[in-house]
Amino acid sequence: MPPVLDPSNSKVDGLAFLGLSLSRKSDKGHPDSETHQTAFDLNDVLDRDYEHIFSTNDDGWLVGGGEPGPPDSYKLAAKDSAHVEIIRIGTYRKEWGGVPLEEILEVMQSGEILIPQIEVVPTAVVANPDTPPELEIRFDMDPEHPDFDNEDAPLPVNWQLRFLHNQLFRKFDFPSRFCPGAFHSTILRKAEFRSKEARKNYFAKCDAAVSTWREKGVQPLNTFPRDLDGKISKLRGNLPEVEQLTSAENQDFGEEKPDDETPAIEKTVSAQEAECHSGIFLFTDRQNISHFFKPNFLPPYGPEKRKIIMDVLSQEWDEKQLQWKPCGMGSMTKNRTITPQVPGDSPDSKDKGLVDKMDEFVEGIETKITTMMCASPSRP
Repeated sequence: MPPVLDPSNSKVDGLAFLGLSLSRKSDKGHPDSETHQTAFDLNDVLDRDYEHIFSTNDDGWLVGGGEPGPPDSYKLAAKDSAHVEIIRIGTYRKEWGGVPLEEILEVMQSGEILIPQIEVVPTAVVANPDTPPELEIRFDMDPEHPDFDNEDAPLPVNWQLRFLHNQLFRKFDFPSRFCPGAFHSTILRKAEFRSKEARKNYFAKCDAAVSTWREKGVQPLNTFPRDLDGKISKLRGNLPEVEQLTSAENQDFGEEKPDDETPAIEKTVSAQEAECHSGIFLFTDRQNISHFFKPNFLPPYGPEKRKIIMDVLSQEWDEKQLQWKPCGMGSMTKNRTITPQVPGDSPDSKDKGLVDKMDEFVEGIETKITTMMCASPSRP
């Protein structure tokens, strides 16, 4: 059973979630696929020729453009649905254990949830514990336990996902809440390999692709300004020249972009806003996006913002015990070779008043967020 917050009051399962879209149109995939990122070509970790993999479930490849259908493939034809869930909402019906859509939109547009510029990189391709397994692209935080006391230490790779996850879990308290396998994108289900050697060779291929991505470092996903409905924005002004794309490029992206004849909406934005468009999407299900929430917590992440980030990361949700724990002691941490401490805490008091300490951290974070929101210049 999924590790939902309150199983007895989670009445009806659903698929709505907040997360990232990794979909990308490809001539190898379904013609209706849309491009939401160009940083990573996930075909680099697929086996479309079935050299290593013998069989899959009916869906076939979920990413890299999806499944084209006959005559190019004989799995269920479907567009690319590559995504990473940050919080599973399930349904928009409270009586079923979900959250009303209106409540989600109100919170996400209020500025209460700090949405950083999403810049990530895959950290591994793995087989999950299922039999036969699902194949997953992982986006783990690295290192798992940051150096909280060293202000000069770089922020962890993929910190943005845990940062958003923790805020959303703190804000939304509802029975069906959980995050499936934080943080991954499923690329294939029920993977049966041709042999042990074929399995070894497939993962060697994946390791090489991930190594190449990691050498390039973290990358933004969505790079175009989008409106609340998830469509590419018609805003003009000092925004990047994304509107000058040709018709051919429009087709490559699988969605319409404003052209020169589209009525323009003039708006002046800051330099950071003009460059930072990598936010998060609200999905009704993996195939259907309904809303987009742009970044509101922008780089550079200097000392003041870094303090907020590290305070949020100091906690980790444990899906086995359904409670907050210090970073490094929850179910997200795989390597527990060190004994994590609450940042700034002394070893002698690490077990004393832990709940009180975590509550104090949360109150401090909320105060800092409120202060920054009040200090920020108003935006049109």
